[in-house]
Amino acid sequence: MTPEIEAAVAVTQWRKSSHSGDEGACVEMAVAPGTVAVRDSKDPHGPLLTFPPSAWATFAQAPPTR
Repeated sequence: MTPEIEAAVAVTQWRKSSHSGDEGACVEMAVAPGTVAVRDSKDPHGPLLTFPPSAWATFAQAPPTR
C-alpha cells in the first residue's frame, strides 16, 4: 500500500454492512481516492485489504452464494 493510500484510509470514515449483526464478527469498508479498503472490525489497527473500486463494485453486486 502506498503512503498516500495509507494516509487517506487513516482519516476516512469506516462503515459496516447494514446486514451485520451485533455479534462483532464484521468487516468494515472505507472508500479512499482510487481504492476501497476492507478490515476486520475487531482489529481496526490490524491489516487491511485494498481493492480497485471496480473490483469492489463487482464483488458487492454479485449474488449471494449459499
